[in-house]
Amino acid sequence: MRWSGQAINTDPSTEQSSNALVRLSNVVRSVQTPEFAGITFHEVLAKTALNHVPGATKALPFGWTINPYRGCSHSCVYCFARATHEYLDLDAGKDFDSEIIVKINVAEVLAKELRKPSWQRHPIALGTNTDPYQRAEGRYRLMPGVIAALADSGTPFSILTKGTLLRRDLPLLAEAAQHVPVDLAMSIAIMDDDLQQSIEPGTPTATARLATVTAVREAGLECSVFLMPILPHLTDTKAHLDDALRRVKEAGASSVLYTALHLRPGTKEWFMVWLEREHPELVEKYRYLYYGTRSYAPKEYRIWLAARIRPLIARHGLTRGTEDPTTGGVRSNAIGMSRGPDGERAPTGSLIAEELAPNLAISAISQPPLF
Repeated sequence: MRWSGQAINTDPSTEQSSNALVRLSNVVRSVQTPEFAGITFHEVLAKTALNHVPGATKALPFGWTINPYRGCSHSCVYCFARATHEYLDLDAGKDFDSEIIVKINVAEVLAKELRKPSWQRHPIALGTNTDPYQRAEGRYRLMPGVIAALADSGTPFSILTKGTLLRRDLPLLAEAAQHVPVDLAMSIAIMDDDLQQSIEPGTPTATARLATVTAVREAGLECSVFLMPILPHLTDTKAHLDDALRRVKEAGASSVLYTALHLRPGTKEWFMVWLEREHPELVEKYRYLYYGTRSYAPKEYRIWLAARIRPLIARHGLTRGTEDPTTGGVRSNAIGMSRGPDGERAPTGSLIAEELAPNLAISAISQPPLF
């Protein structure tokens, strides 16, 4: 099935579509396909790939991220990035889950930006806003080009994902790790399958994600697990936390990170709709105790949670990892390291060199890739 046969708006300037995105000059087309029922992909030509993030501390005054996609079909009810869709005149609820922006030329743009003399090879985080390995990545295949460009330029990077599609790129990531620091992390918040499918309906199961952690470790790479967010009254019982940490340890995770649920404006409203539908008995507890007028759980709860989970982390022989306070991803091992001279280019015949070759993303306007 060709993308061209599924396009619902091949001319972004047409008045037939009322979608706010048609007003953007960089929209190539909007596409729907039965394989992704209910989802529209808006292919755009990005002008930039690197995002500069203001820092949270004097030691880390800024950070850098890359987001090949905006919006996410993982549809996590608690996703803090939901409000970013409102910048596009789309809503933070259903539109975030079903109106996906795809930066089809992100790898080419990134490679050009990384070649600029001013680029100082700061660590770059992927997956801190929307997931780069959400399901559509299996068709668009943007990440191999991004990984290759970063490794070839000598730029350290980290990836945080819920997507088991990460396994596809493990050979490339292993080769990249020979050139630059590469930090990988899998987000696994919920071990109960029914709750997970209710609150994260588009994600792989916890079992599948834990198997991906094992695959990463078997490929010779480190892999942290983000046991977050922990949901008050839902996943903060000692039994749930103990089982989660046991399974994380058995999967071979290098470290584990945790934090309590936080609900920013845009996400809070969507989450509360879900809570009222699925767990009405908890609505008042959330409103009164945790999220009535604030985004973060109160200090008292966070202290209580730490006292509960830290002994369990130690009991299972796990190391507590460190979150990057600027990007929210796993802290790069490159932070604090002195940057030496540019490394050698990837040798001909390497996986990195293959991915750096010109691809069809930019020519998608005239020659749609198979879907």
